[in-house]
Amino acid sequence: MKLLIIAGGDFQVPIIKKAKSMGVDVVNSNLYEDSIGFQYSDWSEVADVRDKEKNLQFAKKHNVDGVLTDQSDIAVPTVAYVATELGLPTIGNDLAKLFTNKYCMRDFCRDHGLPYPEYACCSSAEEVRQFKRSLGKKIIIKPLDSQASRGVHVITNEENIDAQYEDACRFSADGKSVIAERFINGTEFTVDGLVTPEGHRSLCISEKKHYTHNESIACELFFSHDNDRFDYAKLRQTNDTFVNLAKLPFGLTHAEYKYEDGQFYLIEIAARGGGTKISSDIFPLLTGIDNYAYLVDSALGKKFDGNLHVSDEHLQRCAVLKFLNIDTHGAPVQAIEGFDEIASWNKIIDFQLSFKPGEPVGLPNDDKSRCGYYIAYEETRENLLALMEKVEKTLTVRY
Repeated sequence: MKLLIIAGGDFQVPIIKKAKSMGVDVVNSNLYEDSIGFQYSDWSEVADVRDKEKNLQFAKKHNVDGVLTDQSDIAVPTVAYVATELGLPTIGNDLAKLFTNKYCMRDFCRDHGLPYPEYACCSSAEEVRQFKRSLGKKIIIKPLDSQASRGVHVITNEENIDAQYEDACRFSADGKSVIAERFINGTEFTVDGLVTPEGHRSLCISEKKHYTHNESIACELFFSHDNDRFDYAKLRQTNDTFVNLAKLPFGLTHAEYKYEDGQFYLIEIAARGGGTKISSDIFPLLTGIDNYAYLVDSALGKKFDGNLHVSDEHLQRCAVLKFLNIDTHGAPVQAIEGFDEIASWNKIIDFQLSFKPGEPVGLPNDDKSRCGYYIAYEETRENLLALMEKVEKTLTVRY
C-alpha cells in the first residue's frame, strides 16, 4: 500500500513514521526541498500543499492508495480534492471547505441551531467598520481560511481598521475576504476527537491561557478529562453534535471553543488533529488510543481494529502544552541553562527552543513566532502543576 502525505514539516514527521511502521510506503509532498518529512518518506515531491493539481499529478505518478494530512489546515482541501479525483477514501470537497472556512462554520451553526456570535463576511475595511458600528462592541477579524493565528486582530476602536483588514486579507485564500464577529469574552478550550462507527467522540480537552500582550495567541493548553469549573460533558456534546450533523465520514478533528454565559461557542473546527504535536503525542497519551494507526487505515479504506475508547487508567492523567514566554528586549541571548536537564526528565515528552545563543528573543505576534514549548504529563493535576513549576525554576535564559 502507498500513501501520499501532503505537508512535510516537523509536525507531519510522526504521521509519516507511523505509516512506515505499519508497512505503508510514503510519498511526501511539501513546498521546500529540504523539508524534514522528506528524510523519513520513500519518495519526496516539491510543491505548495495548496497546489491541488500538482499534488494530483504526484498521486497519479506514484499510483497511491490513499491521501492524508495532519496538523495542517491548509492541506485539508488539497487532500480532499486529490482523493475525490482518484476515487479514494475522502471527506469530500464540501466538508473540506466547511472544516477550513470560518464563515461556513458560522453559517452551519446558525442553520443547525448551535450557539454562534454575531458575524459577517467583509470584503473591505469599510465593511468591517460598519459591522463594528452596528454591533457597538469589541470585535475580532480573521482570515477566512488561514492557520496559526496569522492575520487575527481584536478591534476595540476604529483607529487601525484599515491596516488590520489588509493584514488579515494577506492570509485569506482570496486575498480580500475576512470574517468579522463579536469578540467572545471568556475562557477558551480545545477539543480533539475522532469519528467512530457509532459517531464522533470528543476525547481530549484543554483549557487555554493566552499571552498578556496578545489575547489571540495561546501560551498554555492544560489537558484533563474533567474540570471543576466547567462542564466538559456539555462541551463534548456540543462538539459531537456539530461533527455528527456535518456527517464527517472518518478522520480526526480539532476544535476551539469559548465559554460565555453558560454556552460553549465554536471558534473554529478542523478535519485534522491538533497542531504542535497535540494529535501525535498528547492525544494518545491522554486516551490510550492509537489515533494515527486509525487515520492511516481510514485513508487507505481499511477497517481499524484497534481500541477507540479511553481506558480507565488514562482518565486521571493530565498533560500540558506550554509555550515559553521570553523577551530579551532586542538583546542577544548569552546562555541557555537547564534545557538538557529538563529534556531528560521522563515526564517531559518534548522540549523545543526556536532560538539559540547569539539571537534575540521577542514576544510572538502569531502562533508560528512563539519561541519554544514543552509537552509534559503526569498522573494527577497536582503532580503536573508541580512539574511545571519545577521547569519554570530550572530553565534560565541569560541575556
